[in-house]
Amino acid sequence: MALGRRMATFNRHVTNRLFGRAATRLPRFGVVLHIGRRSGRPYRTPVNVFRTAAGYRMALTYGSGADWVRNILVAGGCRLVTRGTMVRLRNPRLVRAERAAGVPAPARAVLRLIRITEFLELDLDPAPDARVAGRRAVS
Repeated sequence: MALGRRMATFNRHVTNRLFGRAATRLPRFGVVLHIGRRSGRPYRTPVNVFRTAAGYRMALTYGSGADWVRNILVAGGCRLVTRGTMVRLRNPRLVRAERAAGVPAPARAVLRLIRITEFLELDLDPAPDARVAGRRAVS
């Protein structure tokens, strides 16, 4: 895990709340919409996201043990809002940095500098309603 627990707590309570809305529109950022595996509560988590041929790859800045990652793995997917579009994602899998070839060179350099070694890859859900225009709440 590259970033510590104190940073995670600060980001959850301050940075994510300030940056969350902008992350849905900015390139290489997005907001993951997921459901708590124990609480059943909906959550919104800003992430670094990169498009792949089959779907999306997310940088795990707090490692694979982060709650949002575990929620997605248990649920078998999530929704992602990026560049103003909501998509459904399925088939989550953890991959090591060696397989991060699809990450653009400048982003890859920054992630390497802060020692990010894990990514979460998900496939775009092929269902007809997988791409939903605009912003909607988690259902």
